[in-house]
Amino acid sequence: MPYPLNTPLGRFGIETFEEGADRCVASIPVGGLRNPVTGAPTIAPMAMLVDHIGGLINHARRGPDQWTVSSELSLEVAPDAADVIAAAGDATVVGVARPLGGQGVAALGTCELAIGDHTVATATVRSFYITVPATLASWPTEPGGSLPGPELRDLMTVSVGETGGAATVLVQGDDPVLNNSVGAVHGGVSSMGLELVGSAAVNRDPSGPAYRTASLRVNFLRPFHGGGEAHYRARHSHLGRSSGVAEAEAVGRDGRVALIARLTAYR
Repeated sequence: MPYPLNTPLGRFGIETFEEGADRCVASIPVGGLRNPVTGAPTIAPMAMLVDHIGGLINHARRGPDQWTVSSELSLEVAPDAADVIAAAGDATVVGVARPLGGQGVAALGTCELAIGDHTVATATVRSFYITVPATLASWPTEPGGSLPGPELRDLMTVSVGETGGAATVLVQGDDPVLNNSVGAVHGGVSSMGLELVGSAAVNRDPSGPAYRTASLRVNFLRPFHGGGEAHYRARHSHLGRSSGVAEAEAVGRDGRVALIARLTAYR
């Protein structure tokens, strides 16, 4: 099932093939997309797919009058993932999500992502259950919308920020198409933003071998709204011969930190 282009899932080409309480399957195209900061190929869209299918498997188990809110996302990337994506050309990653354990106030979904026969990542999403919010709005179901351009920066409505310091910044524009059903930036979009600035922060020196993202761990603290001064920013906390670590956060237009993340990368 493809989604209308005027929804977050439709904009990034996600298609859902199977949806249920025991298993969810969906895909996202990743070939040819580049980090707006570094210009290097990126695995960031896999975070969008993880947020979708991991959240979907948790959402499918909700009770009457319940809704789910993602609180944690963890992505573990295979060492050769970037090579597999590059070799696949117009690569499409397929993700399969299943529930892990029982549920209480929260639920945990586990995911496996692959290109063909090659597993490129595993992931988890933890969600907690709330009463259906009064502000909930339905996503469009009829075909509509158009893509703003083929580049990831256009799809995400982001621009590189001027810092003059050690931080790497991407400014998140206000684009209603990127919002979820409660009017905040979709969790998959914001997770991509954190991966992009985190990866760029550990690759600020282009003279050496590039660091490749190995893991991304995101905590969702509060709704993240784009526009105004909203941005993603990251600083490296460690750069070694073989590994690098960056701390990243998404700051909403109200100036409050909405998400935090840690990215680990290896050469």
